[in-house]
This record gives sequence, C-alpha cells and structure tokens, in this order.
Amino acid sequence: MTQHLNRKEKRSFSHEFKKQMVMLHRNGKKRADIVAEYDLTKSALDKWIKQYQETGSFTAQGNRSHEENELIALRKENKRLLMENDILKQAALIMGRKSH
Repeated sequence: MTQHLNRKEKRSFSHEFKKQMVMLHRNGKKRADIVAEYDLTKSALDKWIKQYQETGSFTAQGNRSHEENELIALRKENKRLLMENDILKQAALIMGRKSH
C-alpha cells in the first residue's frame, strides 16, 4: 500500500506573479490572507518579500552576493586554466617525442 504524503507538489511561479504578491503585501494585505487566498506557503511568500526588498530580483543569480559571484567566476577561470595546463602538458609530451 502506497502512503500519500500531505506535501504540496513543487510549483513554479512567474516573476510577475511573485511581484504581484509582494505588491499586495506592500499595499497592506496581510500575509496570512495572501497565503490562504493564493494557496502559497508562508515561507515562499516571506522569501519573495525579502528578495524583492534586498535586490528587486527573484532569481538566484540576482540574489547572489558579490563574493558568491566572484567565487563562481574564479571557479570557472580555475577550470579553464586547468584544462589549458593539461593541453600544454600533452603538447609538451608530443613535442618531446618528435625531437628524439
């Protein structure tokens, strides 16, 4: 027998919808009323409000700190340099064989 969990399916909401929910809250509508009326979780609404207040963006990229963006860029650059280093090692091996 399969147990049915009472968890909501993960839904996705457009940027416009999230902004409308934040604007409802900013215009005085209570969080509890918004959550009930639009079948949202309180944590999702709170997250959208916080994101909008801090950055005006609902995307992960738009909500990264300067340090997080720098870390991502440095990891990309490190990966590229490691690949280039491997290519140069292979080229050096090939050139070493040709000179003998």
